[in-house]
Amino acid sequence: MNYYPPSIRNAIKQISRLPGIGEKTAERLAMHILRAPRVEAEHLAHSILDLKQNIRLCRHCFNLSDGDICRICRDPGRNARLLCVVEQPADMVSLEKSGAFSGRYHILGGTLSPMNGIGPGDIRVGELLSRLDRGDIEEVILATSTTVEGESTAAYLADRLAKYTVKTTRIASGVPIGGDLKYVDQVTLRKALEGRHSVK
Repeated sequence: MNYYPPSIRNAIKQISRLPGIGEKTAERLAMHILRAPRVEAEHLAHSILDLKQNIRLCRHCFNLSDGDICRICRDPGRNARLLCVVEQPADMVSLEKSGAFSGRYHILGGTLSPMNGIGPGDIRVGELLSRLDRGDIEEVILATSTTVEGESTAAYLADRLAKYTVKTTRIASGVPIGGDLKYVDQVTLRKALEGRHSVK
């Protein structure tokens, strides 16, 4: 790579740090940006800076948002008594694309993984319980993935929620074992939500 000028080498190096991007792909992308009109490169640069400056976590559900409260939490048409617990914003997006859910969300920010040192204090369990303490939730849907970590997180949450009067359900097994929600098609997600079952 030393045959490129330093500015191109630096661009390739930075692009290759993106997940799933190897050095060859980074080189192709850098060459594409170099050949593109200046205005396109500026739009790309501005969009990255805008992303870093303006995106934050919703203070209610921890979804990605460009304000203090996300679009879903602001929507008066959503059922505020129905709460779906997911691991990451990408899981919420998958459920939204399915069109099967009209309530609100709580994004944990991960799963329990004692082997990796991730316990209840490392994900947003306390924040979930605080939402339930307010008493306006009737049903909590546990929509964590069906990986070992996702299942153990759902079991832990079901145990913690047992003291509340809310109905606690788990998405049905239409989601394949070991599967990640963001990779599951919308029809399967719809069926999984429709077939959810009580966990207590």
